Amino acid sequence: MAGEKDWSRREVELCVAEYLHMLTLQLNGQNFNKRARSVALAEKLNQRSRTAVEFKHCNISAVMTELGYPLVQGYKPRSNYQRLLIEVLEEQLSSNSAVQDAAQAAVQRPATPTDFVFDQKIWVPAPEHSEGRESAVAEHGIFSPMRRDFLAQESRNRSLGLAGETLVVDLEVRRLYEAGKKSLSERVEHVSQTLGDGLGYDVLSFDDDGRERLIEVKTTAFGRYTPFYVTRNELARSEEDAPTYHLYRVFDFRENPKVFDLPGAIGSNCRLDAATYLARVG
Repeated sequence: MAGEKDWSRREVELCVAEYLHMLTLQLNGQNFNKRARSVALAEKLNQRSRTAVEFKHCNISAVMTELGYPLVQGYKPRSNYQRLLIEVLEEQLSSNSAVQDAAQAAVQRPATPTDFVFDQKIWVPAPEHSEGRESAVAEHGIFSPMRRDFLAQESRNRSLGLAGETLVVDLEVRRLYEAGKKSLSERVEHVSQTLGDGLGYDVLSFDDDGRERLIEVKTTAFGRYTPFYVTRNELARSEEDAPTYHLYRVFDFRENPKVFDLPGAIGSNCRLDAATYLARVG
């Protein structure tokens, strides 16, 4: 069977085209069978297995993350990818208006707080934190013409952010109430709405023993491995109040919302990449 280094340009082109097609379907809310599509794609390649195809799709997810795009659900970014993959992605993205339009529409779509069926399945483990190596995009030139700010745009989607915070308020009230802490459940406060959004966290809640729990909420309509943006103020607050600070990552919000908890300083749970700077003149 051919090895990773033996992937031809044609094979990479087919894999990238398939990934972008699946992403467009996903962003447009259309169903598809990833496994069946991987099997069909493997048959077109040079004796590749379905597993090899899916691993290549994970490589594509890693590049798409670096370029600022959403990912196909279930394909965890894997960074050990070849330079050829970046070149092919740039070529195909430059001529693929369908995925561009679908991503643009997805990140701007409004969200409304709504009722969810709350159960323990909404909570999932946080992805394992690893330092990882520097991305190939950064190594070979960060000035890709296909870099986009789709994820940054989603982070500025105020209706989505508010809907995610409202979900977390409800979650915290229910958690404390079901733990027999009715008085504490009544003190849960959506502070970003009642006091303002400059505190470095969004929700004031409590542990079962009455200690404060400062919760910053980050919400995405995309999958669990979607990167998110944090402010310097949020970082500072998470460091100063690390014993009581929690970042709740809400993902898959529109379809089947899930949440994982990153307790403590944000920098201890995440790899932080400087994305923007405040420039002063004079």
